[in-house]
Amino acid sequence: MVRRVYRWLGWKIAIAALTLVCCLGWLPPAAASKISDFPRAEALTEESLADLESLYQAALAATQNGNFVLAEDIWTQAIALFPENPASWSNRGNARMSQNKLQAALEDYNQSVTLAPDLPDPYLNRGVVFERLEDWDAAIADYNQALSFNPQDPVAYNNRGNAEAGARQWQAAIADYQHAVDLAPAYAAARANYTLALWQNGDLPAAIRQMRNLIRKYPQFADMRAALTAALWQTGQRGEAESNWFAAVGLDRRYKDLTWVQQIRRWPPVAVEALDNFLAIR
Repeated sequence: MVRRVYRWLGWKIAIAALTLVCCLGWLPPAAASKISDFPRAEALTEESLADLESLYQAALAATQNGNFVLAEDIWTQAIALFPENPASWSNRGNARMSQNKLQAALEDYNQSVTLAPDLPDPYLNRGVVFERLEDWDAAIADYNQALSFNPQDPVAYNNRGNAEAGARQWQAAIADYQHAVDLAPAYAAARANYTLALWQNGDLPAAIRQMRNLIRKYPQFADMRAALTAALWQTGQRGEAESNWFAAVGLDRRYKDLTWVQQIRRWPPVAVEALDNFLAIR
């Protein structure tokens, strides 16, 4: 999960519209920082500040509308006005990653980290790129760095769990997902990841209980309805499996695409295989 869209006037947060995983997660606010804290900020005129604010609003609107090409262009303009601002580099990296421009996004995140080496969020965003590149060790290192700045960040624990899952370190992933949930009980995405990791680790009954609990709380949680479909089909509860499947695809048709489930949503192998079996028989 990419962490945030930063705003230079206080580092306020808006959630980037990158669909790597279900969007039921909860993101806590970042530590405030003023534009005057950045190098050469005092050289900015009131007119430049107004221009930056205007660009921020336009980039945020483009991001919310899913127009990442336009958002990238706007962040490029912001960088030209104030290249010392790490937020603009990180935000352009978000826009580029949303277009699957992974190397270009990595370069932007590297620059953001260089400009703000003591802030956690550029490391979180760069870690997601490393995950997409399947460089699990580099991703885990970035999440470790983010946690060294903020050891109570549930997003960092969830993300590190994702990287550990990619590296097939299931016990470590389960522990990190659990820690994320302990810190943020309403963080549904982390609960879903924890549930799937339990299944992969051999505890299907516990996973099914967790899926049912999540669906009871979030009836439109497509990810868990699709997962429960596969789990119930595997255990022979086929009527209920079909019912959950109709609900899941009604909410999000991407779960009919096994490649998307495996490579983008990144379900663990046992869940992907179970869904494949269900889809093959249907």
